[in-house]
Amino acid sequence: MGVLKGMRVVEGSAFVAIPLAGMTLAQMGADVIRFDRLEGGLDHHRWPVTQDGKSLFWAGLNKGKRSIAIDMRHPRGREIITEIICAPGPDAGLFLTNLRVRGWMDHETLSTRRPDLVMVTLLGDRHGHPAVDYTVNPAVGFPDATGPEGSADPVAHVLPAWDCIAGNMAVTGLLAAERHRLRTGQGQSVEITLKDVAAAMLGNLGIIGEVAVNGVDRPKNGNALYGAYGQDFVCADGERVMVIGLTDRQWRGLVEATGSGAAIAALEAELGTSLADEGARWLHRGRITAILAPWFAANRVAEFGAAFDKAGVTWSLFRSFARALAEDPDFSPQNPIFAEIDQPGIGRYPVPGSPFAFSAAGREPPAPAPLLGQHTEEILADVAGLPSGEIARLFDEGIVKGP
Repeated sequence: MGVLKGMRVVEGSAFVAIPLAGMTLAQMGADVIRFDRLEGGLDHHRWPVTQDGKSLFWAGLNKGKRSIAIDMRHPRGREIITEIICAPGPDAGLFLTNLRVRGWMDHETLSTRRPDLVMVTLLGDRHGHPAVDYTVNPAVGFPDATGPEGSADPVAHVLPAWDCIAGNMAVTGLLAAERHRLRTGQGQSVEITLKDVAAAMLGNLGIIGEVAVNGVDRPKNGNALYGAYGQDFVCADGERVMVIGLTDRQWRGLVEATGSGAAIAALEAELGTSLADEGARWLHRGRITAILAPWFAANRVAEFGAAFDKAGVTWSLFRSFARALAEDPDFSPQNPIFAEIDQPGIGRYPVPGSPFAFSAAGREPPAPAPLLGQHTEEILADVAGLPSGEIARLFDEGIVKGP
């Protein structure tokens, strides 16, 4: 059983962060109910999609949830959503959303129905403007520091990092507010903005201090690891590898495994500095790379991979998504977080469950994402407490629908 078994969370969302938050809770055992428009939410058909248009994105971020499809424009539909969000129970009254709805679905209104409601809302920025990862990221500066050394063009990252971080911070905020409610009986509204998540991390990583204190606007450095030694190399077989010398142990392992000790010692003598210091390795990364590059160019991965692993070298091949899936058992059921499941409407393929391993609760296997409206009838009965006759009328009138 999951560690959050018994908790019920209602989710009204689209895109990445809040669906990720809901799924994270569901994979820890919470009953997560997602409500959507009759035709599906804004992300119901988002790419990547199958050849017949089924969203692999939506299926990936909604695993293990229950789904109700309801007409959110109809007064009775809005009333039912309110009843579901504010349904009684000590482990209910928890709401996650990034749908900025004033009036019937804001905390002030909902809390009149359930005063101890905990509502976590993700916004774009603190001024009330909309934002997505792909606008926040360039606004805070990362694309200007990403890309080949010497290039002037910004490079936007394919990973929606702020969405991923914000989703998990929404989980943290919900659980923190729920703990406060357990101790005090008080509900509350918790707001977080996507841009604030990025701004906070910019400061937490020392980048704001680097600009404000040192006057340094970090330039592009290609694939080099900033502040220590890490670099990519092309090997004799054409493979590209990334090697890391961040810690002293990693650095010594790399030098020893490549037989570069004498050359590195000579470089230290020439420079009059010890490359045991990670900052020195960063400052002199070009000279270090000039020593190591011929070694990699003369060796194949098959010839040094096992020796690198034995020596504790921190390294990796560069792979495409397809190569990673084909070659790395960590993306297969050999890894306990993965299982092959049958996703309705899509087919059978490997999907991840929760990466957490709780000693007090066995690892929950991944569950499929629901079809849109798959649980409409049971949610209306079990959560909203509607009689069967009214449920039938709601279906007949098109206010709700099933899968």
